[in-house]
Amino acid sequence: MKNTPFTEKHIALGAKMAEFAGYNMPISYSGINDEHAAVRKNAGIFDVSHMGEFIIKGEHALDLIQRTTSNDASKLKAGQAQYSCLPNENGGIVDDLLVYCVEENNVYMLVVNASNIEKDWNWISKHNTNNAEMHNISEKTCLLAIQGPNATKILQPLTEMDILNLKYYTFTKGKFAGVENVLISATGYTGAGGVEIYFEDKDGAADKIWNAIFEVGGPQGLKPVGLGARDTLRLEMGFCLYGNDIDDTTSPIEAGLGWITKFTKEFTSKEIFAKQKAEGVQKKLVGFEMIDKGIPRHGYEIKDFSGTTIGHVTSGTQAPSLGKAIGMGYVTPACAAIDSPIYIKVRDKLLQAKVAKIPFA
Repeated sequence: MKNTPFTEKHIALGAKMAEFAGYNMPISYSGINDEHAAVRKNAGIFDVSHMGEFIIKGEHALDLIQRTTSNDASKLKAGQAQYSCLPNENGGIVDDLLVYCVEENNVYMLVVNASNIEKDWNWISKHNTNNAEMHNISEKTCLLAIQGPNATKILQPLTEMDILNLKYYTFTKGKFAGVENVLISATGYTGAGGVEIYFEDKDGAADKIWNAIFEVGGPQGLKPVGLGARDTLRLEMGFCLYGNDIDDTTSPIEAGLGWITKFTKEFTSKEIFAKQKAEGVQKKLVGFEMIDKGIPRHGYEIKDFSGTTIGHVTSGTQAPSLGKAIGMGYVTPACAAIDSPIYIKVRDKLLQAKVAKIPFA
């Protein structure tokens, strides 16, 4: 297992550690519900240094990104980011990712899922026919997510950059906690506000930044948060998790990601997605909430009132902020309308649920 520069700190804080995407990662510290509440009501810090980062640069950088991603990166100005995906050739998804425009038409950073670093690198390299400059900086890049309604207020004293007024999906670069070249972006995976901080792991930068954040944040109730609460937070928002809700066999149209699929340019599987948009899809990703008592889990069958299988659960949990069990899954379009009754097969029982709006309330 690989470690992040913060692994020893997690262990010292008493974190429950487990393997995730080949890394030794903290799952929880004080408990998932407690950490979840900290992020929703105040602020929490996540070590997400296991994520992958690629730099694509040069005169062919934008062309490569346009041909391999579904969203339109030409719309990005320097200091802006967008959510996108890498479609495969069969109408599925290689990965979902963030595209950061560091320098218009010339320098971009792609942030990809930890478990897909090698796969994504190989996929993009395969399409790099015009020799854009590519650098995999994953191993030397630290990434901390400080999320919650008070996150930027807590962090602002550590920098002269104006992070309090950073607009959603924009970023700034400068000195933070005495460390130069820190990229701070108003992005995250919780729906609770806050920022993500990228910096190079050199000259003790990881220690400096972690310690400075806790020095200002500790007295204000900032808590370390593990991957367990990261999952419950993202699920309440209906954010997709690669490998669960989207994968090589699901299309962005099926997954409700039509908004990141732009038909104004040429890209992999464009024709397949255009056809799905015009003719409709065979399955749709929906949110649902349980009516009967029970927790839906990944892989459970979803059935209609007659007991016919209409799909499967992709994610499910007891939602700490909502006090009810929720999930996401693919169902046939006929059963996808809000409030449609569906049934989740838990062991030998059919438990009643209903299709719900995303984000969950």
